[in-house]
Amino acid sequence: MKSEASHQLRKLRKRTEIPSKDSMGSLPEELIAAILDYTRHISLLQLDTLDTNIKSCSVSSLFHNSVTEALDLDCPMKYPHQRVYISGSVNGLVCLTDRFDGLVLWNPSIRKFKKVLDFVPTQMCRCWSMCGFGYDEVHDDYKVVGIFSSMIKSYFEAVIYSLKNDSWRTLEDFKPGMSYCSSSKFVNGKLHWIIMRKGRWGIMSIDLVDEKWGKVELPCSNKEGDLKLGVLGNDLSVVCKNHERTHSDVWVMKEYGFKESWTKLYTIRYPENYKLSPPLFMYTKGEILLMFESTLAIYNPKNGSITHPEVINVDGSIKAALCIESLVCPDLPNGD
Repeated sequence: MKSEASHQLRKLRKRTEIPSKDSMGSLPEELIAAILDYTRHISLLQLDTLDTNIKSCSVSSLFHNSVTEALDLDCPMKYPHQRVYISGSVNGLVCLTDRFDGLVLWNPSIRKFKKVLDFVPTQMCRCWSMCGFGYDEVHDDYKVVGIFSSMIKSYFEAVIYSLKNDSWRTLEDFKPGMSYCSSSKFVNGKLHWIIMRKGRWGIMSIDLVDEKWGKVELPCSNKEGDLKLGVLGNDLSVVCKNHERTHSDVWVMKEYGFKESWTKLYTIRYPENYKLSPPLFMYTKGEILLMFESTLAIYNPKNGSITHPEVINVDGSIKAALCIESLVCPDLPNGD
């Protein structure tokens, strides 16, 4: 087992060009750890169409190379003419769902996956869901939260899946009556969604340890326009687009749970009606990787410039998600 893990680690280092500690001379241990973490980040790319094909590319290559090649991954969910969604990534594991009755936990680095059964509550014959995926550090357990709404009648339900127990349970204190407007983001042991209730924006969270719901205060600019939730480093972030759609403010919560710690990092200006995503990754020099009008882009807050790295083996508009390569494989028996 140990030799196999070492072999897999050598493969990952070669694939992502991770430098060895010997090649970095006498650099401080903290800096070496930061470099190794940085080079393990990959961007998962999907065509913005009814396509289950998923590709990956190195984040470090997007910042440093003039041309980056996207590599094809063997996606374990393959449906003709049906979209697959990346519902979250934690510790190298990726949660895939079709938002109806299919759900897979997948580590693309080692090609292992697990098909999760009984995803749809039994009393819901036709439904649509919003999913969130995160890690319960206290119980060393990966969990999926599904929020279901029936297409036939007014019915809502929230359920939670434990990978350790390989089972689903209903979340009893779930309160319907609000719209969950975006994919969830995992920060500080909790899953977060942007919600809309009675014409007002908000953030709803669920703690994956005690499985209790809560709210997170928005920055004071939440009334200006559309909101999108993200994660920048280890901090919760919000992209707020103004009503005129000429610019977006990017905020981060520096100290989780304290409204006063919301800090506006920068303002991105662009032509009217452009689509802007939450930031995906912040480089050590301050540059930001994000999606800009369905293409990868790098924003430099120092001069306001936006550049588009060239990515080959990708045609058309795409969606992107961040993943960190790892050897984590808790009970994922189905891969080859």
